[in-house]
Amino acid sequence: MTIKKWPNLVEMFFDQAAHYKKKPLLWHKKNEKWESQSWDDVAQKIAQLAQSMRALGVKAGDRVVIVSENRPEWLIADMAIMAIGAITVPTYITYTSRDYSHILENSGACLALISKKNLAAPFLRAAHLSPELTNAIVIENPRLEQTINVNLHKWDDVMAGPKASIEDLRASIRANREDLACLIYTSGTGGSPKGVMIHHGAILHNCDGASNVIKELGLDNNVFLSFLPLSHAYEHSAGQFLPLTVGAEIYYAEGLEKLASNMEETHPTIMVVVPRLFEMLRTKLLRAIAKEGGLKAKLFDQAIALGVRRQIDPDSLSLKEKIYDALLTVLVRRKVQKRFGGKIKALVSGGAPLSPEIGYFFASLGLPLLQGYGQTESGPVISVNWPSNPQMHTVGKILANTEVKIAEDGEILVRGELVMKGYWRDEEETNKTIMEGWLHTGDIGEFDSDDNLVITDRKKDIIVNDKGDNVSPQRIEGLLSLEDEIAQAMVYGNRRPHLVGVIVPDAEWLKEWAKENGKANNLAELASDPDLHKALSEVMNRLNARLANLEKVRRFAIATEPFTIENEQMTPTLKVRRHVLNAAYKDVIEALY
Repeated sequence: MTIKKWPNLVEMFFDQAAHYKKKPLLWHKKNEKWESQSWDDVAQKIAQLAQSMRALGVKAGDRVVIVSENRPEWLIADMAIMAIGAITVPTYITYTSRDYSHILENSGACLALISKKNLAAPFLRAAHLSPELTNAIVIENPRLEQTINVNLHKWDDVMAGPKASIEDLRASIRANREDLACLIYTSGTGGSPKGVMIHHGAILHNCDGASNVIKELGLDNNVFLSFLPLSHAYEHSAGQFLPLTVGAEIYYAEGLEKLASNMEETHPTIMVVVPRLFEMLRTKLLRAIAKEGGLKAKLFDQAIALGVRRQIDPDSLSLKEKIYDALLTVLVRRKVQKRFGGKIKALVSGGAPLSPEIGYFFASLGLPLLQGYGQTESGPVISVNWPSNPQMHTVGKILANTEVKIAEDGEILVRGELVMKGYWRDEEETNKTIMEGWLHTGDIGEFDSDDNLVITDRKKDIIVNDKGDNVSPQRIEGLLSLEDEIAQAMVYGNRRPHLVGVIVPDAEWLKEWAKENGKANNLAELASDPDLHKALSEVMNRLNARLANLEKVRRFAIATEPFTIENEQMTPTLKVRRHVLNAAYKDVIEALY
């Protein structure tokens, strides 16, 4: 199939729907069974919802908030909003009422779509105080003891009106590639989220470039399993619009806790992932194999060792090793692949830096992990590794029709249709970020000899010690989190003589350690336990032996609780919020010096 140059995302969808018609598009689980909706079904629902939103007074340029987990209605709402020329405002389901208040006040949204009752409660508290939000469509009816300053409309009622005409809706679409498609609020690693103005052309540009990469895997008969939040630009573009562009099917996972079973049930070919998920999966796999021990563990270790060598230097394997490696594919790799559904063509990693060790680990098991790079402000994809020659230490080749250059201070600058229109109602920040057409990413990087982009650090996150040396905290934190005993880490040391850290022990390891040492498995109590500190010091010494002097973590403290989205110490995409952690552990960090 060929990828067309569509004028907007809505025309892209309806054009594809006219081609695929009765073919299944969206899958969700209902009463323990997977149910599908065809392209025709979804197209009609989009027209129906667009008609109803117009009846509620939504017009071109208005902002409409989506408060929902990943599900078919998310895509239907998104497309319906854009079809009438309005602008989608996705929100995270982990937001508090305070977060929703900021989004509503900043965006000036006039309508919201809300899925579950538990999501309605914090949102409606904020909505009640919003002067501009007058209507909300609810999939599950929330329990209210009295009326609020928002008119609630049931999804079923909204969708049960007179049958809408797809042809009339298509004829009314006026959006072009320059028009805004959505306001995606950054997850806020360093302050209040800003509304990134992403236009139709930015997402279409991303999908066009990513489709070129997927061509190597085959564009037909692809299945995506959607589980990262659609409120994030990465999943929104790569997990929703890319599948639409290539005519793939989309399954909506039931949640992270059921992801493993969902993969086995849905047989995805492509998954959009974040590194943290694979760090956790790697740890679980290694633990399970270690518990079994014996021949299984030996074969698994050999599959990893030979697989990594084959990735790095295929010629290094002797004929005997190549034959044995093929045997290990049958004995080991296919069993692991089956846990991922058995049909994975590529796991595309983004949203945070991926350790090369993680990439080689999964690739050696026959699960190709393609690291990419981007940010919300670029639609979001800037570069990605190609399946034919992935380079684990890089974030791959720059997308087609994209310009990238490295500034004198090492910052990555990007220019092209993928660059955002700016920050909503924030001209000052926009002018700081886009200069002379170049997006200043805030990331530091370089090109290798094969023109692959290599990210060395986040400009704002670089630690400059008291001697003026630059140190990458993300690299060290990544290495720490790969140790079996450590789940999370935050490294500190700006204008200091050496590095210190705050670490969160791995929950399973801590449970076993507490049991063996006759202690209560309570992190808040154990954080100051000298025996636990001694045990983790051995881990730190083990890692420090592999680090350069200025990278060594000389002292550390144990966190009193995990870094989570709920305590605002992690973003919804599992990035460390340094400013929050630095404030929370200010006295602890000072004491380490």
